[in-house]
Amino acid sequence: MLVTMSGPPGSGTSSAAAAVADALGYEHVSGGDIFRELAAEHSMTVEEFGELAAEDETIDTDLDARLSEIASERDDVILESRLAGWMAGDHAVLRIWLDAPRSVRIDRIADRENWSAGEARERVLGREQNERERYRTYYDIDVTDRSIYDLIINTARWTLEAEVSLLVAAVRSYDPDDDEGRTPVPEYTVPFA
Repeated sequence: MLVTMSGPPGSGTSSAAAAVADALGYEHVSGGDIFRELAAEHSMTVEEFGELAAEDETIDTDLDARLSEIASERDDVILESRLAGWMAGDHAVLRIWLDAPRSVRIDRIADRENWSAGEARERVLGREQNERERYRTYYDIDVTDRSIYDLIINTARWTLEAEVSLLVAAVRSYDPDDDEGRTPVPEYTVPFA
């Protein structure tokens, strides 16, 4: 089963995806890890590399093509990236969106990166705007549109362990015979399928 997990910076998507993959014995593929590796290869921060991606669409399109290919070829994978649900298209059996109030996400990022709250806020807001604009320009995707997701969780409401329990239960309880239909991803947003 292919499961996608997406969410904004600081929502805990990476931690949850890794833990759920481990609990289920699935492979975990992180678009964020790939993006961070590419940024490091260019001796740039994630924010700087994101700004470069705003000027050079091949950065996003190459990364997203890899994610789309993984979605079409592999099984028993937790595919995690901001656009994983969109890029996986109908290959995804379950699409999950994790979120938290912006103030919580900013605090988490400030703690993780050892930044001041002001610096974290400025970087998070800039990154969110940059990504919104890029995804709209490249794919005509409104990243704030949650209509394609089967499950949305506010990660500020539970501990990571409780959240993982919820997610694992959702994946394990899925029965295709009881599935009356998921929301299809508009074909024009899946440029690589």
